[in-house]
Amino acid sequence: MPLEYLKKQQKKIQKNSDFYTSSGLQVFFKEPIEDDSVNIQRVVNCVESSVPPHLMDEVEMVVVGWFEEFEERSIGAFYKDGALYLSHLQDDENEMCEDVVHEVAHSLEGPYGYEIYSDQKLKDEFLRKRQHLYDILWAQGYRIPKSVFMDTEYNKDFDMFLYEKIGYDNLFELTKGLFITPYAATSLREYFATAFTDFYIRDDAQHIKAVSPALYEKISFLHDIKNLDI
Repeated sequence: MPLEYLKKQQKKIQKNSDFYTSSGLQVFFKEPIEDDSVNIQRVVNCVESSVPPHLMDEVEMVVVGWFEEFEERSIGAFYKDGALYLSHLQDDENEMCEDVVHEVAHSLEGPYGYEIYSDQKLKDEFLRKRQHLYDILWAQGYRIPKSVFMDTEYNKDFDMFLYEKIGYDNLFELTKGLFITPYAATSLREYFATAFTDFYIRDDAQHIKAVSPALYEKISFLHDIKNLDI
């Protein structure tokens, strides 16, 4: 067996070995990352260097592998009960980092859901934008019931309509200055998590503040929460 092959296999084993980060976050491999160019340690380093430590408190473990939710929901990551699940079938470290930060945002909805949503400011801002989106799409000839736009919960059919029928590239042009990204229009929770991701990954705070001031206020609150007594 060629020595070069053995070295390659050893590197692959080492790259897909369970480990702890310096902050104590456990990374567990249910299945190995299939793409040799992807290094999960670099992905986790990207996340931990982008998101303040106090906002990572809810995530105790990252589990890499395949789960039914990925296929059922057409996603590459999800958060549940202290664990962040990440698909091993990925080939872009930057996208993986974004996926993880997005799920970190969802992890904060448990302990800080009251602070994020209870005053209705975020909901009101989101629904105003949804109303505007309804008007834009109606003018484009898309006859979707208004009740769909006034529902803040995630609706897979509506998501697929935006993604497949309209197309995110087209939707991006139609909603410039309205939503941070097209996906932010899919639900109130995604509105929050998408902006959270851009705030930390793209350092896009000023754009978020200009487009979605209530959303910026909530993320800024979370950013500074370590200095508050809640």
